[in-house]
Amino acid sequence: MSTEKELPTYIEQQLFYRGRKFNFDVNKLRLPNGVEGNWECIRHPGGALAVPITKEGKLVLVKQYRFAVEKRILEFPAGTLEVNEEAAITIKREIQEETGYEAKKWDFLGEFPLAPGYSDEYIYAFLAQELEKLEHPPEQDDDEDIEVILMSFEEFEQGIISGEIIDGKTIASFFMAKLFLEKNSNVS
Repeated sequence: MSTEKELPTYIEQQLFYRGRKFNFDVNKLRLPNGVEGNWECIRHPGGALAVPITKEGKLVLVKQYRFAVEKRILEFPAGTLEVNEEAAITIKREIQEETGYEAKKWDFLGEFPLAPGYSDEYIYAFLAQELEKLEHPPEQDDDEDIEVILMSFEEFEQGIISGEIIDGKTIASFFMAKLFLEKNSNVS
């Protein structure tokens, strides 16, 4: 499988909108197969996500309101990368702000596009272990209304089956972490 990019030819920029966290554009393009047309794309700087695991083996999730789906959902702590910020820096800040924990051990799990049909956003997933509860956690952002939830691996998997856990980046990162832990179980 090729991982090389195949860039389209930009014929005309038709619409551009700069938002608070991402941009939106509509362009007339020629795809690598020669087809021409108008395509919309959300341009996003990327996000970092942590799969935090306590010393007791519990997953740390956040339950927060997401206006786009009009409800509170369970997900792993995550955040948008700031301009010129490395994903590892982003997630170390976000895990403290969103959960009140700090991790002493970090492993990079991988990266994946979140919604490649209409966005260039990539999620950079990390495993966060050896968590310690912060005595004075940083304040959350004004728009964050977060409840911290601890779950066992079994409870999490049941949450996927029951539809309680619906966030795609959370589900994908959980399985990346699970495979990583199984592969490295004999390594301390």
